[in-house]
Amino acid sequence: MAFTTQSHAGISFAERWAAFRSDMAEAHVRRKTYRITRNELSNLSDRELNDLGISRAMIKRIAMEAAGYV
Repeated sequence: MAFTTQSHAGISFAERWAAFRSDMAEAHVRRKTYRITRNELSNLSDRELNDLGISRAMIKRIAMEAAGYV
């Protein structure tokens, strides 16, 4: 029975851990940006949204763009 080890091309555990934490922090910021944008736009009246040229159907897409998902 043969065992193989997975190589990470010389990347240390500390570097991988730091990259993981950085990715998680970035994901947190994106989620927060999405949530805040969506909530702020959802709280506007239809008239205020119309003044901005936004329909209620566009709120999710605009929030996703603001968070960098699109």
